[in-house]
Amino acid sequence: MSTQVKPIPEGMHSLTPHLVCRDANAAMDFYIQAFGATDEGRLSGPDGKLMHGMLRIGDSALMLVDENPDWGMSSPLSLKGSPVTVHLYVEDVDATVAQAVAAGARVAMPVEDMFWGDRYGKLVDPFGHEWSVATHIRDLSSQEIETAAKDFFSEN
Repeated sequence: MSTQVKPIPEGMHSLTPHLVCRDANAAMDFYIQAFGATDEGRLSGPDGKLMHGMLRIGDSALMLVDENPDWGMSSPLSLKGSPVTVHLYVEDVDATVAQAVAAGARVAMPVEDMFWGDRYGKLVDPFGHEWSVATHIRDLSSQEIETAAKDFFSEN
């Protein structure tokens, strides 16, 4: 019996964030409330910790797992922060940020119109992960963005 298996499964993209969280089940519940994610499934290990969780936010998948120091997997809460930011494009950045804050996120950078053409802000979720959230509001050429960046940095 010969079947053709797709190297990238249906509904997945080439790149998928996989977040390590302290209490990944709670993180999944938070992302459902904060970002309107849909739960695609949860697999718990023998110890009850989440071995694999899958959410969908918009057209993208997000995988989660519980932190496990024995496996070298630490969450941002254990590491005292994260150098990684997950970027999320949405239809209405102001409404999404307000929804995430109501669910428990903290604003790290208020939403404002940015020189590159996005309305943009940053959040930190209760699990220590940083999120930039944006709605694209203006199409600009590379030259227009470069000029706007020079103006922005000369004023600040």
